[in-house]
Amino acid sequence: MTSAILFISAILLQNEAVEDTLQPVVADPDRISLLQMLMDGGFVMIPITLLSLLAIYVIAERWRVLSNSRMDNQGFLERLEDILKSGDMIRAQRYCDEIDKPFARIMKQGIKRLGRPIHDIDDAIKNAGKREVHLLEKKMDWLATIAGVAPLLGFLGTVTGMIQAFQQIQTLEGNVNPSVLAGGIWEALITTASGLAVGIIAYGFYNYLLGRMNRTIFDLEDSSTEFIELLQKPATKKQQMV
Repeated sequence: MTSAILFISAILLQNEAVEDTLQPVVADPDRISLLQMLMDGGFVMIPITLLSLLAIYVIAERWRVLSNSRMDNQGFLERLEDILKSGDMIRAQRYCDEIDKPFARIMKQGIKRLGRPIHDIDDAIKNAGKREVHLLEKKMDWLATIAGVAPLLGFLGTVTGMIQAFQQIQTLEGNVNPSVLAGGIWEALITTASGLAVGIIAYGFYNYLLGRMNRTIFDLEDSSTEFIELLQKPATKKQQMV
């Protein structure tokens, strides 16, 4: 019975000690702000922060470009076919300029060469398609680089933080406590977490945007092939168009 009383008393004393230790933290939950945590991460947080801002810019810019490139290719081709049947090439080119989308710009290059051999028209469309694909893929390599470099910078911060911690241990000849090593531990944990967060977000958006871009490119190629087939319809209809 006496042992049980002593055991319960020890638990109560331990709980009181824990509460006394946590009371300053609970009383001031904002004691360590996000900005202060980032500053505690050390110099490695500077390039990680810059990479995060660059990633946001690339994601927003590519999102806008891919969204603006969307259009009803089938409806555009049907309308373009009606214009071409009337024999008004200038009107057809003007219609492409009004739409001003990747597929419309590709079709304009083909329309400019109507009357030439079909392989010349096909080559013009393919060259225009390559230019548009290049514009769609622009800056995507930046996002891939950020996804790979940011975690590495985080690990670099971990290494430098641990080096700092061991230097403190050596300086104090082993007479250390957790508070002495807190600076190095903060740097190690914050930079790793920040680098991984930036890298994961950049990699996720890279794959998402790459998927959208590939679907757009497929639609461009498929619709361009349909346009070439449109020009190769039976001679009676082709003559009306050309």
